[in-house]
Amino acid sequence: QVQLVESGGGLVQAGGSLRLSCAASGRTVSDYDMGWFRHPPGKEREFVVSITSSGVRTSYADSVKGRFTISRGNAKNTVYLQMNSLKPEDTAVYYCAASRAFVRPYEYWGQGTQVTVSS
Repeated sequence: QVQLVESGGGLVQAGGSLRLSCAASGRTVSDYDMGWFRHPPGKEREFVVSITSSGVRTSYADSVKGRFTISRGNAKNTVYLQMNSLKPEDTAVYYCAASRAFVRPYEYWGQGTQVTVSS
């Protein structure tokens, strides 16, 4: 079992930055593929970014390419999402997820953290 806790959300003006953290407990986060998803108001949950357990491969949604960066802090058993040049359409609840390699859908989910971008 893996427990995931997101933090770092908040209110920011358009063009600003936030860094989300996903702290894992129960297992070592480096053993898992990790992903970030978001649930915008009134819309379906959508994929944002993922990183393989090795950290070698990442995948980004087109809407966030060049603005968001996922990284691993394995020593802290944490995964980060650096979000720059934020736009109002980035407003959503952001969720961290973890899964064993090649196992989908993601097996473990955090409780989410709210990100609100004002125009």
